[in-house]
Parts: sequence; structure tokens; C-alpha cells
Amino acid sequence: MVGLSGLLVGGLFLDGWAHNHGRVDDSFFTPWHGFFYAGFALTALALLAILGLNRRQGLPWERAIPDGYQLSLLGCLVFAGGGVGDLIWHELFGIEEDLEALLSPTHLLLGLGIALIVTGPLRAAWRRPGRAEGWRHLGPALLSLTLLVSTMTFFMMFAHPVTSRLAGRSRHFYSTDVGQAAGLFGTLLMAGLWVGPLLFVAKRWRLPVGGFALLFTLNTLGMTVLDFERGYQLGMAGAMVLAALVGEGLLQRWQGQEGGLERPHLLAFTVPVLLYAAYFAALLATDGTYWSVARSAAK
Repeated sequence: MVGLSGLLVGGLFLDGWAHNHGRVDDSFFTPWHGFFYAGFALTALALLAILGLNRRQGLPWERAIPDGYQLSLLGCLVFAGGGVGDLIWHELFGIEEDLEALLSPTHLLLGLGIALIVTGPLRAAWRRPGRAEGWRHLGPALLSLTLLVSTMTFFMMFAHPVTSRLAGRSRHFYSTDVGQAAGLFGTLLMAGLWVGPLLFVAKRWRLPVGGFALLFTLNTLGMTVLDFERGYQLGMAGAMVLAALVGEGLLQRWQGQEGGLERPHLLAFTVPVLLYAAYFAALLATDGTYWSVARSAAK
């Protein structure tokens, strides 16, 4: 299920790359949409196949879907409704661009469907009795969480530091007071989005070594793919991944032997500071910034 969900989210990012490069401006029926919806179809068929096999074995409807995946099946229905609605929406109003493409009602409905689908392995692991640890037991749950976070950051790419280049010199919008306020809002938003899921799972389980680093690295690489041909993004993404490795070390140090964080408040503060310190250091070394203090220091 994690593999099929990864294919679905990969199709989402591929379609996002096509939108960012003007390759879906003329029609709903494009190769990018085809790959995206094919990923959904395979995921939905897998769930329906499990449902059918279990029903043939005599299981009642409420037990025919494994525990944790009921909402994934509901997500397939939500996604299918959003896909049909998206086709009608595009026929009536055309193909949106930029921020409108992210926040159209049908696209948000598709995002909700994806979130419900990909979190099946996470819910299954959460409901499983007994103590779970190590990659064998927690790997699918952490990858599921990564896909959820990636889905959310995709729809918030306007606030993500790699895709928006917050405070960058070449982004003239951020030279205004409104632009700087938007950049600060995006910084706070993304910090909460990175740390919140981390604290959520670290409260329940002792995360295996590399768990947070993998989550953040895969998410950052996914966001970088949206405009991968811009070299400065690779530098900023690389710096943030290195900072995530430091955060990984702190997480392992502050986890209790029986699971759970011993110092959650320190982790919640330190991780965003590390990530954004690395980001702004890379930004100053490449694009520069419109913030006056940094400009004065550069002189």
C-alpha cells in the first residue's frame, strides 16, 4: 500500500511540475494527468481487491477492509468525486494557473482524498497493539506519514522555502511589507507542518535511526523536483537536508528508552531553527535577500 500510495503522490508532484511549466494549460487530458490518475486507479483497485477477497472468505463488510484502511477506501470515493468534478470544472472555467490551481475546490477535494488514502499504513500501525519499534514495524508508518506531509506541502508550495524562495532578492514581491509579512507567515506555517507530525509519532513510538531524516529528505527532494532545473534550489535543499541530519541526532538523543520524547519542547524549538538557519545561509550565498540587515552586512 505504501508503494502504491507513493506512486499516487509521485503522480501528484509530476502533475505539479507540469503545471509549473505550462504543460497542462490547454486540456485536462494530458500525459501528466494520465499518470496521476493511473496511480489512483491502481491504489483503488488494490483496496477493492482486498475487500472482494475478504468478502468471498465470508468476512462481514465491517471487517473485510483491514483495520486502518476504512478511511483509505473513503478517500478513494472522495478522490473519484474530485476527479469528475475537476474535469467539469476545467471544462467550465478553463485551466487555472499559479495559486488558483492549488486552491481550486476540486483540487482541494483531490488533496483530501489523497490524504485519506495514503495514511492507511499509519492508521494501521497506530491501532496495532503492543510495542512497535525498528524499521520493520514502523517503516511503513513513517513512509505513510512522509506521503501525508508531502501532500500537504505540495498544496502549500506558495509557503515552502524551496519553492517560494522566501526573502530572496530576485523575488520582488518580498521587497514589500506585504511580501515580507507573507514570508514570515510561510516560515511559521512550514515550521509547524514539519515539527507537528514529528512530535505526533515521536510521542507514541521510539523512532528508528534515520526516521526523521528520511521523512524530511524525501519531502524536500519532492518539493525540489517541482522546479529542479533552478540550480539555487538544489543548494538550499541540500543545506536543509544537512540540518535535518543534525535534527535526527538530537531526536535520537532526546528519545526515552521506552519511546516518547524526554524533551519535546527543545526539539520543537531546535528543529525549525536548524532548518531555517541552513536555508537562509544557503539563500545568502546564492540569491541574496531584500532584508536590509543582510544587505548591509553583505556590503
